[in-house]
Amino acid sequence: MVILYGMINDYTDKFNHMEIAKETTIEDIVNHSAEAVRYLSEKGIKCIACGEPIWGTLEEAAKEKGFDDAAIEGFVKELRERY
Repeated sequence: MVILYGMINDYTDKFNHMEIAKETTIEDIVNHSAEAVRYLSEKGIKCIACGEPIWGTLEEAAKEKGFDDAAIEGFVKELRERY
């Protein structure tokens, strides 16, 4: 029981301290912070809110919407600061 509890705490700590990068999947970002859905939607990257989840990375989703590398790096920075 103690071992399982320790394993769960290790997983939770890693999850709570997730480092968001352009290679991070949309699913992981949303699972990490549900509030990120609103931020992504404001940027034109619809995820879950429209009823159809987006799979893939933040970079892939942003490039599909026409964002360049500089904008994507800005998203990463803002997501790290906010969430």
